[in-house]
Amino acid sequence: MTNHDDAPERFDLRSLDIAAEKRAELLRLFPECATEGGMVDFERLKAALGKQVDVGKERYGLTWPGKAACFQTIQRPSLATLRPKVEESVEFDTTQNVIIEGDNLEVLKLLQKSYLGKVKMIYIDPPYNTGNDFIYPDNYTESLQTYLDYTGQVDAEGRKFSTNTEADGRFHSKWLNMMYPRLYLARNLLREDGVIFISIDDTEHANLRHLLNDVFGEECFVANFVWQKRYSRDNRPTVGAVHDHVVLVARNVEAFARVRNLLPPDDSSTKVYRNPNNDPRGRWRPIPMTAQGTRPNQMYKVVAPGGRVHEPPPGRCWGMLEADYLKLRDAGLIWFGNDKNGQPNVIRYLSEVEGFVPWTWWPHTECGHNDEAKKELFGYFAKDSAFDTPKPTRLMRRMLHLATSPGAGDLVLDFFAGSGTVGDAVLAQNLEDGGNRRFILVQLPEPIAKSEDGIRTIADITKERVRRVIKNLNDADKGQLRSANDPKPDRGFRVFQLAASNFKPWDGDRSKDAKALNEQLELQLEHVLPDRSEQDLLYEILLKDGFELTTPIETTTVHGFRVHSVAGGELLLCLQDKLTHELITTLADKKPSRVVFLDRGFRDNDQLKANAAKLFASKAGDNFKKFKTV
Repeated sequence: MTNHDDAPERFDLRSLDIAAEKRAELLRLFPECATEGGMVDFERLKAALGKQVDVGKERYGLTWPGKAACFQTIQRPSLATLRPKVEESVEFDTTQNVIIEGDNLEVLKLLQKSYLGKVKMIYIDPPYNTGNDFIYPDNYTESLQTYLDYTGQVDAEGRKFSTNTEADGRFHSKWLNMMYPRLYLARNLLREDGVIFISIDDTEHANLRHLLNDVFGEECFVANFVWQKRYSRDNRPTVGAVHDHVVLVARNVEAFARVRNLLPPDDSSTKVYRNPNNDPRGRWRPIPMTAQGTRPNQMYKVVAPGGRVHEPPPGRCWGMLEADYLKLRDAGLIWFGNDKNGQPNVIRYLSEVEGFVPWTWWPHTECGHNDEAKKELFGYFAKDSAFDTPKPTRLMRRMLHLATSPGAGDLVLDFFAGSGTVGDAVLAQNLEDGGNRRFILVQLPEPIAKSEDGIRTIADITKERVRRVIKNLNDADKGQLRSANDPKPDRGFRVFQLAASNFKPWDGDRSKDAKALNEQLELQLEHVLPDRSEQDLLYEILLKDGFELTTPIETTTVHGFRVHSVAGGELLLCLQDKLTHELITTLADKKPSRVVFLDRGFRDNDQLKANAAKLFASKAGDNFKKFKTV
């Protein structure tokens, strides 16, 4: 008999069950609220929280038709997978960048296990809800099936993805239903010091702010940047719109504030630094020496070189102790004006400035504009591109500069990737500062009217733009010498496509009569879809076991079997049939913490499966976590 603790565990093909995770955390904090069946006793929870529970019906907040269904959508795990497309990728085996073709709601669910709390910055440019935007299916709760129908991956009558017009009576609600689950899932992926930037216009700006308060909490709001997207006037009947909003929200504002970068000095920010007295130390600016408050030890008199005596203005004090003031005065770092009798000012030299705190006004001269973005896109594609208002790379790079660090391997996510501007900007920013930022871009394969060079969808544009950016960068590098200490920049990306799981799931909703059960059991004997490769199976297992899509994989041959070693041997997989005792013994000697086999690999050999479970547990000891079959 096999010890139950050593028995192989059935691999869970679902994405992260968010509701179950939250219940487990709640019961960890409040174990007294657990019922006999492991559920939450809400009455006990209210008693444990005391007077801090709001049980009233009227409260401030945002609500709309369909909000309750959004939570059902969030809590429904995905059974989809991401199939690798090596032939569409660039440097697939070595790159840390990823482009995913698929519905971003399903993709965000699939990323929950592998990328939970790992993303440093998210940027999205979602549909602005102008009435002509390509939104998402009307029945968005069946996202995967709709997507498979839409992309022709299954033989069924396809549901239509649609625009959102005011005539359908649910103009704002439909947009909110589309955005809410995606923002909720995106928040889970952010690091503690991570942030999300969202471009939006006035149509849904107010609703977006309320939505972000609902998902992140009002205390997580950082700023609303106003970006000047146009620089010329037009003949609109009322008022010309020359700006968009870029809303910035942090997972934790204090954590973000500790790592937030300053903007580098430029001509517009340094023009106040002058040198009226020909100071050999260079340009400087006077900063008033006063501070808020009336601290007694900072209320001394200051005598100017011209003889005038100064005291702090009413309600203020000097900004330093008298001893510190005297040191600066003797060092020539106090300015009293040209007449030497003015109010004291501290001299601050431009050479001392590390950077500037960003403002909420982002002019086109600093962050680019729509016309600039179109010209960038026209550099890669014909002028009949599918994008009317693309975003310039300078705008993306402003955000990257503020929120990411060059050498930390920060991960940047854009799940409304469009033309791939974020990928372009990450590669450009890494080139400028020698950084190693990584990106994940997600784009629905929305068809476009015209085809050029095989480009038929928006997702094709995303991939092809980044591909051409990489080619241009590599061409520019030709002939340049690189030192041994200068690592090769990551100029590649792995392409994955959203698809139904490689494995036929057990259908618990089917009839329970003997005939139906026998049919289900027969399906499970050959439960791998016939058109799926071993690489397809490998990446589904990695993703759903919590490994990133770019985790290093080494494939070797052991006793005639292909064995995949993941993350330096942390996980071993053999996805072939007719496994042998010799193979199992050799793999157990490697002492992995996790192993995965196909269940059919042990077909007709239950004793080998039972012995394998015991062998791995005994060899690895406390290091061993799971022996799973799928």
